[in-house]
Amino acid sequence: MSKNSTAKNVAQKLIEAHLVEGEMNATEPIAIAIDQTLTQDATGTMVMLELEAMGLDRVKTELSAQYVDHNLIQGDNKNPDDHFFLQSSAARLGVWFSRAGNGVSHPTHQQHFGKPGKTLLGSDSHTPAAGSMGMLAIGAGGIDVAMAMAGEPFHLKMPEIWGVKLTGKLNDWVSAKDVILEMLRRHGVDGGSGRIIEYYGPGLETLSAMDRHVIANMGAELGATTSVFPSDEAVKRFLTSVGREDDWQELKADPGAEYDVHETIDLSTVKPLIAKPSSPGNVVPVSEVAGEPLSQAYIGSSANPGYRDLAIAAAMVEGRQIHDWISLDINPTSRSILETLVRDGHVANLLAAGARLHQAGCNGCIGMGQAPANDTNSLRTTPRNFPGRSGTREDSVFLCSPETATASALRGEITDPRDLDFDYPSIEEPESPIINTQNLFAPLKEEKARKIELIKGPNIESLPEFEPIEDSAELPLLVKAGDNVSTDEIMPAGSEVLPYRSNIPKIAEFSLRGVDENYVEQAKAKGDHIIVAGDNYGQGSSREHAAIAPRYLGLRIVIAKSFARIHWQNLINFGVLPLTFVSDDDYAKLEADQTLSFEGLHEALKQGDTLKARGASGEIALKHGLSSRQVEVLLAGGLINWMRANKKAA
Repeated sequence: MSKNSTAKNVAQKLIEAHLVEGEMNATEPIAIAIDQTLTQDATGTMVMLELEAMGLDRVKTELSAQYVDHNLIQGDNKNPDDHFFLQSSAARLGVWFSRAGNGVSHPTHQQHFGKPGKTLLGSDSHTPAAGSMGMLAIGAGGIDVAMAMAGEPFHLKMPEIWGVKLTGKLNDWVSAKDVILEMLRRHGVDGGSGRIIEYYGPGLETLSAMDRHVIANMGAELGATTSVFPSDEAVKRFLTSVGREDDWQELKADPGAEYDVHETIDLSTVKPLIAKPSSPGNVVPVSEVAGEPLSQAYIGSSANPGYRDLAIAAAMVEGRQIHDWISLDINPTSRSILETLVRDGHVANLLAAGARLHQAGCNGCIGMGQAPANDTNSLRTTPRNFPGRSGTREDSVFLCSPETATASALRGEITDPRDLDFDYPSIEEPESPIINTQNLFAPLKEEKARKIELIKGPNIESLPEFEPIEDSAELPLLVKAGDNVSTDEIMPAGSEVLPYRSNIPKIAEFSLRGVDENYVEQAKAKGDHIIVAGDNYGQGSSREHAAIAPRYLGLRIVIAKSFARIHWQNLINFGVLPLTFVSDDDYAKLEADQTLSFEGLHEALKQGDTLKARGASGEIALKHGLSSRQVEVLLAGGLINWMRANKKAA
């Protein structure tokens, strides 16, 4: 991509309009101003505690919104206590608050606040879904979002721009989910690392704003920084339908705009696809696994959140019955969408066919209910199928479109929807959806907000204090992990674990359960330690608990072949040093129970990108890739310590 070209793509325009530090050259450190933030209850509790630790009185963004959508099961006091804490924090800080049952953050934010040309930083890895609106929307760790809410810019490395040209039109029984599964089939779970994916071309004309939401949402599974679509007539139609046509502005790539990486997808060639257990990148045609048994089909989540995604299932089952041995779980993604589906008769069709209707929220996507039976297959329209994420430890979860999930529920086995004996139903997005704002609370005026007292239940603990890394250290290697370890494996989700999201000492007891069952016991016995891993360590969720909890147990250094972007930054934010091998061959030399020695760490970090460790197999060369600012943060013991020191200095 020519640096001197005056023609710009959409991603470049968005970054340029918000650039406050650095040059827009790939891999160079930059900082961008943030207009909006999004937090949800699985990560927002830490954000609010971090803001409290910083002493912030009121957010400094144009708009910040707090959603309660993940932890909706009220098995005891923990979740409702945290909901009150979040509501009181939002009221105190000038943040919009979406209460439990109002909807999943991403489609709800798109409906009420999505605005072309704006930046959005969210403490949820699927925040890039808002790229469907012509926004620059990025997922990050909670503390980075807290910094943005405090008025600080967001720091990252300038991504490459990956242009994906869409041509043609999707065939019957093929939908937007199959498009992003095709990208995953081609490129795997790390193909988008260090890149923004920008979709363009004539094929866009056939994709609605919510179709684009599906594709942008699961760009996170490619490891992309974010995904971007233009703001065109499809976005205008969406904003007009929800009564916000004045928020629309056109935002398109200039004629002749260039991209660093090129891709073309002819939509007419895309087939029904499915991701087999247990990775979003394990994609094959549905026809390849057709006939395999299942016990559950699950429709909803932020990866298929739109009216069409649920209405197509209702139209497919109308006048029919789901198979006797199948649970068809319907998870509406917002109260407004649910009310519109009720108005249009779709919910009645689903219930008559035997489907189970759940409350509007993330629910089974994050392991909060609807866990599948053991030793059976579950088909889900969710974005992820990492091991155990469903709530069942030994699960077998496939990812697919609503069409494939519904067809399979009718047949009682995995089914290519093209093999059904009826025509593809025609579903149109409603021109006048029901807009319900009763459970969305606007920020209080500052004078009134100052009088709000925070409500803290007994499960909420203050953030632990973390000391900086020592200049010299001799550390045991407790765990050697493989490739593509997800944050779900480092810090599990689900109804057993996430209620402790505001209690670090307690949630730490679940650390690395999906990698090494003995990790917590060993960490308590040995103290400060190292973890070694393969490629793409920390993929998946943005939850910073995957960094904080192991740090609480003594994790000081992680050495990996490569890291997923958000987890890499989360480690730095909490004073854990992430290192990569200069030679991947050295990975084979390291085993659990070995000890590595480091000397002169501080100066090595300040003076260059490489440093050395000494172990039983000799000297190992390592590199850190940290910017000078990240080195400062790490040597301060984390971002909160750094923020406090800089605030005092100012």
